[in-house]
Amino acid sequence: MRRPLGEPGSRAPRPTEGATYAGPGEPWSPSPNSMLRVLLSAQASSARLSGLLLLPPVQPCCLGPSKWGDRPPGGGPHAGPVQGLQRLLEQARSPGELLRWLGQNPTKVRAHHYPVALRRLGQLLGSQPRPPPVEQATLQDLSQLIIRNCPSFDIHTIHVCLHLAVLLGFPSDGALVCALEQERRFRLPPKPPPPLQPVLRGGQTLEAALSCPHFLRHPQQHLIRSLAEARPEELTPHVMVLLAQHLARHRLREPHLLEAIAHFLVVQEAQLNSKVVQKLVLPFGRLNYLPLEQQFMPCLERILAREAGVAPLATVNILMSLCQLRCLPFRALHFVFSPGFISHVSDTAVELELPGYRGPRLPRRQQVPIFPQPLITDRARCKYSHKDIVAEGLRQLLGEEKYRQDLTVPPGYCTDFLLCVSSSGAVLPVRTQDPFLPYPPRSCPHTTRDPAQRVVLMLRERWHYCRDGRVLLGSRALRERHLGLMGYQLLPLPFEELESQRGLPQLKSYLRQKLQALGLRWGPEGG
Repeated sequence: MRRPLGEPGSRAPRPTEGATYAGPGEPWSPSPNSMLRVLLSAQASSARLSGLLLLPPVQPCCLGPSKWGDRPPGGGPHAGPVQGLQRLLEQARSPGELLRWLGQNPTKVRAHHYPVALRRLGQLLGSQPRPPPVEQATLQDLSQLIIRNCPSFDIHTIHVCLHLAVLLGFPSDGALVCALEQERRFRLPPKPPPPLQPVLRGGQTLEAALSCPHFLRHPQQHLIRSLAEARPEELTPHVMVLLAQHLARHRLREPHLLEAIAHFLVVQEAQLNSKVVQKLVLPFGRLNYLPLEQQFMPCLERILAREAGVAPLATVNILMSLCQLRCLPFRALHFVFSPGFISHVSDTAVELELPGYRGPRLPRRQQVPIFPQPLITDRARCKYSHKDIVAEGLRQLLGEEKYRQDLTVPPGYCTDFLLCVSSSGAVLPVRTQDPFLPYPPRSCPHTTRDPAQRVVLMLRERWHYCRDGRVLLGSRALRERHLGLMGYQLLPLPFEELESQRGLPQLKSYLRQKLQALGLRWGPEGG
């Protein structure tokens, strides 16, 4: 009487070359079959089968426990039979032999043996030059074995079996794939019910959206535009301030929304104080956008006249935004520059923007610089800036004694690169010249005894513009305009042109063309 596999003294019969075996309850026929042609067709292509050959052997310790109580390899009294069956499956020479080893020893089969069998089946079907014959009934019996036992599989074993079944070409709507997919879904942790959201109406919805941290980090212009469709009674000062701050923070120059803010400011003028108005006006100056609302400027003049002495800092912020728009209210300055207010504001912008103003002025000793150093955005994004490579290009092109970098000129404007140029166009060593032009600027610059010009190279990085536009931010436009009003000759270097230069040689050629277009000379021929 033959001993079952695993009993002492038993020995598994060695399969002979070309032998065929009967599956449990099924006769085996060596004749050609249709299932092999199906598996080797487009549904189970050679690429899929070759993929199975690359899969590493399945280890019982990595597939998790099962209801049969797997033990680590090499440990415990049952480790030998379990590993012995795995070796038999890995060495099986036909699909029928695979089914025979699984069917005749049900007490020795563990969950991890089924992925081993499926992997070996793929190797057999993909073997060259002649794969062994296989009957459809054999595959059906193997599928039924897996379906019957898959409720006891752990999630990892289910994933492996499902992956192998798909690679083998088992139909996606077939019994095996459906059973494994059902078990996979059953093992997934249940999704918690969505929290009940309070019913928000009108302005509450807008406020909740604008206050969401995810919304602030990832601005979406189509969502911003939809906020402008809210009814007027739903828009509160708090909501409009959030919207204004959002537009300014993300450089979103949306005319429809900016006009809505301007209209709100005009309609709600009597209810708004200067601390709220400074926040509503902020995006107009930052985004360099002058609204079409005709009452925008008269409304702000009235607010400044009413609130100037109440909140000096808010008044300064409003004036700064209007200065960026080149719209300083001439008449309102008489209310602003009063004795009680004069110590809180610098009027450099007033001097440059309104040279005809003859009213009260800020004493010189109390003035402070506007842009005495690179702006915060430049310091934060220095690793993305072109300043270092432009500095190296100028050093190799001109020599480091003929330019100054990050020089602050009176009354307090930081320049990117400054050159001193003679009347003939020769670039002069900066150490031999006064790099500063006189301030305040003289009304007739031709009467000055210093014929040298000062050329300022201004980097225009990508973040110096409004998002998705070609409009400089208000602070950038203000700095360039004031440097020009003080007599400096500006040479802008747009980011598109800088980004198109491939390497330092191309950048030097680009800088040479830019400087020569201004008539500048340097080197032996330039003196």
